[in-house]
Order: sequence, then structure tokens, then C-alpha cells
Amino acid sequence: MLTPTARLLDLLELLQARPLTTGREIADRLEIDPRTVRRYIAALQDLGIPVEGQRGVGGGYRIRPGYRLPPLMLSDDEAVVVALGVVASGQLGMTSPEAIDTALAKIHRVLPDGLRRRVEALESALDFTRAAPTGAPVTGETVLLLADAIRRRKRVRAGYRAFSGEETRRELSPHGLVVHSGRWYLAAYDHMRSDLRTFRVDRMRRPTISKEPAVAPPDGFDAVAYVSRSLARTPWRHDVAVLLHLSLEEATRRLPATLAELAEADDGTLLRMRVSSLDWMASVLAGIGCTFSILEPEELRTSVRVLAERLAISA
Repeated sequence: MLTPTARLLDLLELLQARPLTTGREIADRLEIDPRTVRRYIAALQDLGIPVEGQRGVGGGYRIRPGYRLPPLMLSDDEAVVVALGVVASGQLGMTSPEAIDTALAKIHRVLPDGLRRRVEALESALDFTRAAPTGAPVTGETVLLLADAIRRRKRVRAGYRAFSGEETRRELSPHGLVVHSGRWYLAAYDHMRSDLRTFRVDRMRRPTISKEPAVAPPDGFDAVAYVSRSLARTPWRHDVAVLLHLSLEEATRRLPATLAELAEADDGTLLRMRVSSLDWMASVLAGIGCTFSILEPEELRTSVRVLAERLAISA
């Protein structure tokens, strides 16, 4: 349910985006009756915004042609931060192209002309060295609801569709939101499983905030570290254990936390991974750049040997 202030801002945005908007369109958009539409129009007029009404067939409301809201006063550095943040969110696959376009349009409308032209030039000239990942955008409403529940320490109830396709109703105590490779993840205590779990936010359905207080996270809980470990434990066909002849600190620099579990061992670092292809695993080990001892599975030795022979022939 939108607050009166939120509806008033929504009305202002609607009038700015269209040359003429009917009372019925406003009522449908804001979910209010015609009488309330007139009251909101009067509220904007009282704020000094010149909203004009046209009666009869084809009539409606519009902001007086030529009128612009006072410019948003940003420094050059601040304008770059705002524009870069919006564009980068699209490159990370975090939101939909439509949301990016509308957000940039709103920013352009309230920037002074000179700064607006420079920001537009930056947007057209800017590119990224890595292509955008195949992300799973989620609605801003869902992300804001989860963030609010985390801040207020309230439970969340939502439908959830697992990778297998199974759909269940979950009650969660949310602890943190994490973005990885274009996907939003929620670290939460799952009251149905009585344990900590990682959830894909794009697989959540109709989340609501409960009045029940959330279970507190463990002391020193780090949502990023937890989600990273959770992703590294994703079940695949082969369980791999390899002793890397590297210190734990150096191994951590060479391998992302979402790829492998790393633990300090007597002679180096114990690497554990779950993979679907041992040939791919052999290439990962070759890319680490250190000697190693394969603990399991035995079949990995064959994949490493075949890769070594192929590289020797190519040398």
C-alpha cells in the first residue's frame, strides 16, 4: 500500500513523463478514486507546481509546457557516481533494462543542462571489459522488502521454487543480501529446515514481512562468506579433494571463494570442490600455478595426465 507522499511523487512522475494524462489513468495508476485525484492535483499546485487541467473529451492534466523542476545539484564526481551505478547495475545483470532506462531518464530530467549533456556523453562512451553475466533480475519491491525485514529483524514468509522445481512455503529469518554473478541471494535461517540456508531471490514468490521477530544470526555472521561457501558446496557429480602446495593466504588469492572450499593443512591448503567435469577440474588445477597432490577421486589423475600430455605436445 502506497503512502500519500509516495502517491504524490508517483503522480508527479506520471505528469512529467506524459504530455497529457487523464484523470482515469491517474486513478488507475495510483489506485485511488476521482475525488482523491483532484485532491492530489491541488496538493501539487499548492507546492507551486503548475499543473493545468483540460476539460471535455480528450482532456486531462498536464504540467505547464516549459516548466522544469529545480535542478538536482550534483558535483561532477557525484554525477559520475550516480550514472555509473545505474549503468553498472545493468552490466551486473542486477536489474531489468526497463528499470535502467527509466532511472536514467529521471536523473537526466533533474540535472542542469550542461552536466546532463556530459553525463549522457559518459553513458554513450562507457563500456566494460567483461560482458554482462546472464543474471536473474528481481523487482525493486522484493529487494527493498527483504532489506527492510533484515533491518527490522522480522521474519519473512514466501513461496520458494527449488532448482528441482519443487515449490514450498518458507518462513525465514533473513540475515543478509548478496549479489554474485548477476544473481541476488538471501542468507537466512530456514524455520522449515531448522538451519541456515542460501536462497535465490528470483525464485521467491510473494514475500511478506511477518510480525514475528527473526532469529538472530550467529555471532560474527558474514553473509558474503556464508553465501560463497554455500555456492562452493553446490552438489555436482564429482567430489574433489586436492592438497595444494601453497599457503592458505596465497590459495585464497588465486581461487574465488564461490569456486572452492579452502582449509589450512599441514603441507599446504586442502581444496574441496564439487564438479560435473573432471577434465574441467584438471584445467582449473593447471591454472592455479602450483604443485599439488590429488586425494580424490582417482579418476582425476587420468584427466590431469591427459591434459599434461596435450600441453606437452602443444609446447
